[in-house]
Amino acid sequence: MVIVSRQNPLVKELASLREKKGRRARGAFLVEGTKMVREAFAAGMNVLRVAVREDYAGEDFPAPAVVLGAGAFAAVSDEKTPQGIVAEVALPSARLRPPAGNCLFLDGLQDPSNVGAIVRTAVAAGYGELYLADCADPFSPKSVRASMSGVFFARLMQGTREELLSLIGVPLIAADMGGEDVFSFTPPAQFCLAVGSEGSGLTQAVRGRADFTVRIPMDARTESLNAAVSAGVLMYALKAQTHLRR
Repeated sequence: MVIVSRQNPLVKELASLREKKGRRARGAFLVEGTKMVREAFAAGMNVLRVAVREDYAGEDFPAPAVVLGAGAFAAVSDEKTPQGIVAEVALPSARLRPPAGNCLFLDGLQDPSNVGAIVRTAVAAGYGELYLADCADPFSPKSVRASMSGVFFARLMQGTREELLSLIGVPLIAADMGGEDVFSFTPPAQFCLAVGSEGSGLTQAVRGRADFTVRIPMDARTESLNAAVSAGVLMYALKAQTHLRR
C-alpha cells in the first residue's frame, strides 16, 4: 500500500521528527539517504522503521517499512534532493557521566551544521564524548547530515552549563584568541576542549572554569575561523601534542 496523503497520521509522525519538539516526544530522530541508513544499521542503532518513496529502487533493510507517495515523502524529507529513503531511529540514551577520555565541551553553538561537522571530526579524532550546553540539537536533520554518521558513534550529553561543567573533572582547555599558541602548548594527559559559539565565543562561565587557554595562530588579515574548522584544527593539534608527550 502506498500512503499518499500528507495528513496521514504516520506521515505526520515522521514529519514531526524534523522538529526538536517532535523528536523529544517520540524519542526518535530522522536519518536520510541510503548510505546513512545503511550506516545506522551497521552501527547497531535501534532503527524503528524505514519509509521509502514509491519510486525508490535501492537496497532493502531489515526493519518495518512503509511506502509513501511523492507528496507524502516530501512532507517527511529534509533534503533538497532526497534519495527516497528515510529511517526513524531511536534516540540513543546518553546519561550524564564524567568523561572516560579526552572530550569536547560545546558552549552555545547555534548552527546545526557546525554542530554536526564537529561531531564528525570529534569521532574521527578520537574525542568520543561531547558535552553540549545551549547548543543546536545534534539530532536535527541538518546536524545528522553534517555529522556523516558521527552521531551513531559519539556519546552526546546535553544539559545546563553548570551540571555539565561539574561533571567533567579534568582540566578544561578553552579555545580563545587570547590564549597560548596551540602548536607550542603541552596539554595534560587528559583534558576537555571547550569551543564557543560562532559569534560570541565562550561564555564567561566556561572561561572562568578553564585551566588553560589556547588559540590557533592566524594571518593578521584573518579575524577568525568557522567554529567547526577551529574545533577540528584544535582537536588534532592537541592530540598531536599529547602523543609527543609519550
